[in-house]
Parts: sequence; C-alpha cells; structure tokens
Amino acid sequence: MGKLDGRVILITGAARGQGEQEARIFAEEGARVVLADVLDDEGEAIAKELGEDRARYLHLDVSQEDEWTAAVAAATDAFGKLDGLVNNAGILRFNSLVKTPLEEYQQVVAVNQVGVFLGMKHAAPRIIDAGGGTIVNTASYAGLAGMAGLTSYAATKAAILGMTRVAAMELSRKQIRVNAICPGAVDTPMSNPGDMEGLDDFYAKIVPLGRIGQPAEVAKMALFLSSDDSSYVTGQPFVIDGGWLSGISLD
Repeated sequence: MGKLDGRVILITGAARGQGEQEARIFAEEGARVVLADVLDDEGEAIAKELGEDRARYLHLDVSQEDEWTAAVAAATDAFGKLDGLVNNAGILRFNSLVKTPLEEYQQVVAVNQVGVFLGMKHAAPRIIDAGGGTIVNTASYAGLAGMAGLTSYAATKAAILGMTRVAAMELSRKQIRVNAICPGAVDTPMSNPGDMEGLDDFYAKIVPLGRIGQPAEVAKMALFLSSDDSSYVTGQPFVIDGGWLSGISLD
C-alpha cells in the first residue's frame, strides 16, 4: 500500500529539481501524476520513464490563465479526476532593491505568485468534485526571513504564505487541506546553477546542519502534506532549511 494509492495529483515545475523528485516519489507511493512545465523535452522524458499508466506530461505556463484551464481539464481527462495539486513552479532573480527593473519584478510575480493563485483557483473546483484532497504551495525560507538581493522573490513567497492561509480557511469545509512548504537552500538548477563558486562552503558555514538541502528531502515533505499522514493539518507553513531560520551557525 502506497501513501497516495488511487490519487491523481498535478505537479507544476515537474521537469527538474524539486518538482521532478515530487513526481517520482508520488508515483512510487501509488499516485498517478500529471507533470506540468515549460521544459517540454525534460518533462516528457520523465513522464515516459514513469509510464503512461502512472504519469502524463503537459505544457503549462503557470502565469497564463487559459493554460491553467486547459491543464486541469487535461489532467481530469487523462485520469478521470483530480485529487491534489503541488504548486512547485517558480523562478529566482537576484538583484538589489534599487536596481530591480519593474519588468523583472513583474515577471517573478507572474510566475511565482500569480501562478500559485491561478493553480488554486482552477484546481480547487476539480478537487471538490473528487470529494476533497490537498494543495501544497511552494513558498520559501525567503518568505519568512529577509535576504539581500531577493526583493521580488521574497515578496512572492510571502504572498504565497498569505494566500495559503486564506485558501485553507475557505476550502476546509470542502475537505481540501492547503499547506505551504518553505525550503531553504536546495541543490536545484534554480538555486544552485553551478556557475557560482564557493556555494557549498558558504552553506556549510551558515546552515546549522552544515550543508545544502536535497530536492528529495523537500519532496518528502510535499508527500507528507499530500497524504493522510497530515490529515489534521491545514493552513500551515513548513520550513525545510537545515535550521537556517533558527539563526546563523558560527562553527
């Protein structure tokens, strides 16, 4: 018996990083997964590897409402229902407050913040039709603590936490639980692009556990929040940061 037997879950940003690991772990636990992304070649390859009876890939720009309408319809058509959503897609831009162009700020908002809003808006009715389920939104450590150079990113992640609480209140009577995960530094192409020297040494110094996090560690938290193991949990942020939010290690 898997933790997600019989469930159908749509995961955005599923072509790599945390989303890929969520898709793989969810499928291992019995779910049928719909992988959504704009990286079509990578997403299609993962879905093919998981198998047509277990996974499907679809193109989804999370900032576009018409694509969300098509995505939830395609997910339901593929597997007959929709029980859950993991809003994982996101982008990161480093820039100081006064040097951030408005266009860049709005781009980050469109993907990270509007994407989560549209996902909940369009997936929730389908999840209600299925008799209830779960929504997991990906926020960030940066949504809870300031970090220089991340004005646009931190703003969107703080907004996700606010939306998560409101959605949890509105959807609880419909048997939908809504929670957020708040990763710290995680070894993904987005936060660790490979062209920044010294990152491992940096995180070894400032993170109490002494290392960067791994995508599978975040995916396991998403699994917990998508399964019955968290049946009495809703409206909450879950920090996965190796102790970073607790303070800076001096060792």
